[in-house]
Amino acid sequence: MTAPGDEETDAERAPGDAGASPTSGNDPPEDVEDSESDTDGVHSAALAEGYQSEDLSRPPAVGRGGTPRPTPATEESSEWVQFVRDIVTSVVAVLLLGAYLFAISGVWPPMVAIESGSMEPNMEVNDLVILMETERFQPAEAHGDTGVVTAAVGNETGYGSHGGDGDVIVFNPDGNEGTTPIIHRAMFWVEEGENWCAQANQAYLGSLDPDDEECVAPNDGFITKGDNNGRYDQASLQATRPVKPEWVVGTAEARIPGLGWFRLRFQ
Repeated sequence: MTAPGDEETDAERAPGDAGASPTSGNDPPEDVEDSESDTDGVHSAALAEGYQSEDLSRPPAVGRGGTPRPTPATEESSEWVQFVRDIVTSVVAVLLLGAYLFAISGVWPPMVAIESGSMEPNMEVNDLVILMETERFQPAEAHGDTGVVTAAVGNETGYGSHGGDGDVIVFNPDGNEGTTPIIHRAMFWVEEGENWCAQANQAYLGSLDPDDEECVAPNDGFITKGDNNGRYDQASLQATRPVKPEWVVGTAEARIPGLGWFRLRFQ
């Protein structure tokens, strides 16, 4: 029982007293936003931990914008593109070099690879030799307008190349362009009908005798020999006739040791 005047009506209550309980009313608690931030941080950490322990194939997002790191497939594709680019660049460089050498030498291809040891020790197997057309830069010692200096003339004048007297030439044996060209030294010049064996070093005739019919030259040309061979080409199966000037592809001007290996493997 309340004394008269002690009763408090709803109207007399202060407006702020109503809903003072933290579980009632419409205003949210002040610490709700911080709780959500903490929850997001825990969630992100869980995702990162889940990536590291479970899914190694999917990299986590990087940066504020969530930019993904390159996947292994993307990296492999980039490496392949770079490899193809390097190959194309190398091929183009070789073609440009070949075109430049052709412009200078006048011979295509301007380079030959040494396949045998017939010119050792002055030219080794796998060497790459750069050629020059015989009509360009003809030496004064050359025979006529052939552009080739023989070893016989070189021995008298002091002209030499690649460790010996005279020029080393590349030629098609017996004029046959369907066979592999030969790179040997031009030893001396012979006229048609002459007995070339009578002019030759007898030590390099093999089984030939100066009286043999094979010693009579069927045409003008060069008698040739490999520096490491024991016989003239015309005294063996290398060639049966003196080398005509038109059969000469070019003269050997420069040698690059070992570089012909690539040409021999991929020709």
